[in-house]
Amino acid sequence: MQSRPCVAAYLAVLLFLLMVANFALGEDKDKQTSKNACSQSRPESLCNTSNTCGSASTPCDIDVKRTSYSSSATPSIPNAKANDLICVKTGTTVNWQSTAKDTGFLIDLGDSSPFDPPGTLAGGTEKSVSVVAKTPGCFKYNFSASDSRATYGISKAGQSELIVTGP
Repeated sequence: MQSRPCVAAYLAVLLFLLMVANFALGEDKDKQTSKNACSQSRPESLCNTSNTCGSASTPCDIDVKRTSYSSSATPSIPNAKANDLICVKTGTTVNWQSTAKDTGFLIDLGDSSPFDPPGTLAGGTEKSVSVVAKTPGCFKYNFSASDSRATYGISKAGQSELIVTGP
């Protein structure tokens, strides 16, 4: 008779572990989608109010920082998370900046930059870089930030994605 409570406890623990695993897999799928937006058939469908930054009349500020082991890029969107997908509309001015003290950064969108002017963006604490989103599409970008006061100033580069939507 004592085996029934043990079986019930075993089943309860097993059910709990399955629920936790299912939740973890669901989270990984969401993270994977946001990190692979450009591989989606319609990446612009991932844009919504929680990841769209700025407008034609309001700039989008992106704060680039050096973290303990990497770099981060965080848009001026309420509750935004670092290195997540960012959407902007064509005509939006994007201000790349660093609010961290003594920090410099590089932003590389490769040969197909959606910004005017195109090319690698170099800035830092005392020099923000402003560009205008001109070309609709989905773009992967690499970035790195360094702290001039640190012994090993260069940090590991980060990567994220930016979607420029039409008007």
